[in-house]
Amino acid sequence: MTAYVVRRLLLMIPVALLVSVISFTLIRLSPGDPVLVFAGEERDPAAIAHLRQELGLDQPLPVQYVYWLGRAVQGDFGRSIRTRQPVLQSIAERIPNTLELGLTALTLSVVIALVVGTISAVRRNSLFDYLATGFTLAGVSFPGFFLAIILILTFALALRILPPGGFVSFHDDPTGNLKRLILPAITIATGSLAVNLRQIRSSLLDVLSQDYIRTARAKGLDNRVVLWRHALKNALIPVVTLIGLQVGAVIEGALITETIFFWPGVGRLAVDSIGGRDYPVVQAIVLLSALSFMASTLFVDLLYGWLDPRISRAG
Repeated sequence: MTAYVVRRLLLMIPVALLVSVISFTLIRLSPGDPVLVFAGEERDPAAIAHLRQELGLDQPLPVQYVYWLGRAVQGDFGRSIRTRQPVLQSIAERIPNTLELGLTALTLSVVIALVVGTISAVRRNSLFDYLATGFTLAGVSFPGFFLAIILILTFALALRILPPGGFVSFHDDPTGNLKRLILPAITIATGSLAVNLRQIRSSLLDVLSQDYIRTARAKGLDNRVVLWRHALKNALIPVVTLIGLQVGAVIEGALITETIFFWPGVGRLAVDSIGGRDYPVVQAIVLLSALSFMASTLFVDLLYGWLDPRISRAG
């Protein structure tokens, strides 16, 4: 197991390098000049040339990448072009907010999908099953930004029971924080909830038709024991893959949602940085997202061994 983990960690290195090269290249190929954005109304050629030299943008792209990579492996991602704040500090200030929103949405999605999907599989072709299936289709069909707008129009403007957006620290105002968390969390959770619910239902239906489940029932075991001890644990194996990918996609899932609801997280920081051509911040966030994906997939692979002891990593 240790050798497997070490091998996977080593494989992350070339993937991270490839991601850094792609993000470095694409952000510089996009239209716009960060120096002109930062300079604002200042158009003095000498001042602009000095600023470009100060930011290291006067060097050839390969030289810029090697310089950035050499500092990045030491944990220094440079400073933001817009705010002149260290990049890691900017991201570190936003990560708790993104984790609060993303993990709340993920927990909401997993818990509801597990309960509803299990009931839907046990009561196959019932009214409850048809309603759950219909919700699945609706959840997959609605784009996140459209659902966010509908939620704001309904609960913030029409019913006036929840704020339309903004952020308040839980430490300063727990009630205000939770009120502002509900709508963006529902927005993020709906899409993954529909996928998780459908996967749990189909996977559980497949497991319930296996011979060992019929044998367990023939031995006189209670249906709840058969469901929770034997069926559900094996049915969760493909679901764990989906959830693992969703954990890695916390930052990506919050890009649009945080912007719409004015939630000050990493996703909104990425959108603002892309608009402002803030190269160092964008590169750091993309690399962070890639690393979170790779870490979550490694955790999922290790979790497989606990869910199904037949899965061996010895080879």
